[in-house]
Order: sequence, then C-alpha cells, then structure tokens
Amino acid sequence: MAVTPELLKSFPLLSGLAAESLLALAENGSMQKYARRAIVLAAGKTNKDLCFLFEGRLQGVDFTIDGREVGLYFVEPGDFCGELALFDNDAQPEHVMALTSAVVVMVPFESIRKVTTRNPEIFSALGVKLADRVRQMTYQRSLLGLPNIAQRVCCQLWLLVPARQKERMQSGEVFNIPTHMEIAIMLSISRETVTRVFQNLQNQGIVRRDGGSKLIISDLPSLKSLAEGASEL
Repeated sequence: MAVTPELLKSFPLLSGLAAESLLALAENGSMQKYARRAIVLAAGKTNKDLCFLFEGRLQGVDFTIDGREVGLYFVEPGDFCGELALFDNDAQPEHVMALTSAVVVMVPFESIRKVTTRNPEIFSALGVKLADRVRQMTYQRSLLGLPNIAQRVCCQLWLLVPARQKERMQSGEVFNIPTHMEIAIMLSISRETVTRVFQNLQNQGIVRRDGGSKLIISDLPSLKSLAEGASEL
C-alpha cells in the first residue's frame, strides 16, 4: 500500500497541512508491517524517521539492570513515536515494540523538518507530545516504587481513565484496555498478580468487563481511593 496524502491527512499531527506539504511527505514516506512482538524502533540505534501508527498497538519498553521488561507508554492508531531524535539526532532511548500485528508509516525527519519551516505549529505539537511523554514516563517510573502491589495496579487503571470522566467522579469507561500481561510489564509484576487484583476489584463491584477490550469503572471514587492509598483491597 502506497503512502498517499489522503493517508497522511488521517493522522492528527498532519491533518492541518496543505495538499502541497502532504504530497511532499507522502513521496518520501514508506509503509511497513510488523508482526506481534516485533521491534519497530530499537533502543541504542539512530532513528531517522517519525513513526506514525496506522493499525495495531505499540508499546515503548525498557529493561531493568536485571533484565526485567518494563513498559513505559502505549502508542495507539493515529499517534506517533520516535520523535525525540528529531530534536537531538541522538540514538533511540527505548525499544518500541508491536503488541499486535501493526502497520506503520515512516516519514523521514528531513522531510518533517522541511515542512515545519512553513508550518511551525507542527513543531509546537511535537513539543507538546514530547513533554506529555516525559510526564507520563516519569509518573510510570514512580509507580514502580509503591510497595503495595494492588495500589500499583489501581494507579495504572486510574491513569487510563479519561480526564473528563475523572472530573465527573461517577463511572468511567476505558476502551482498548491493556491485557493483564501488558499491565504487568508496565508495573514490573507478574501477570497472575494483575489477574488477582482485577478479580478483587470485580468482586467488590468497582470494575467489570464489557467484551474483550472495554473496562467499565463502576465506582470511580473507590478506585481513586485505592490508587491514592487511602484504602486497601
């Protein structure tokens, strides 16, 4: 499948570009398919492309000194990753792995830089995304220091709840909920531990599944209390 201006326009970062700019990016872009668990961006290697996710799901991962895999962030369709090297031309700091079979569009940094000279709002959006990623990863690292494992899981779930639902503090919905294994990797614990915490949350009526990828948070105040350590499962 060729990279077209119409395809690039479907990505929020590029949706406001003029047809001429989209055509220039499309001419230099490439589309690649990755199998589940394949490495899309490798840590320690120089990355020269901004990676846009068209289909599937990606996860940024790192490894502790003793070799344990730790999840840092997710990349959903329409989002992008690998932007750090666009600013400093240095090596990719973490692996980006395909959690499912994935289709990505690679656009060379050189092409992105040329377009941003006429569209500075693109660089602004990249900077905002980078800042958001740093904040998310910092918070994610802080979760690993919590001695209460159930609290870690509840904090991770609270992080996934959309901000507008937290404001209402009634009930919430999390779409495309990570698997127990994916949450375990994010928190450096076992999948079985995550499953036990979910079972306790379900038994207390705090959460319930709706299909394979949707989680209903029936009691947001209780989840928040658990996440903050004010109560325990």
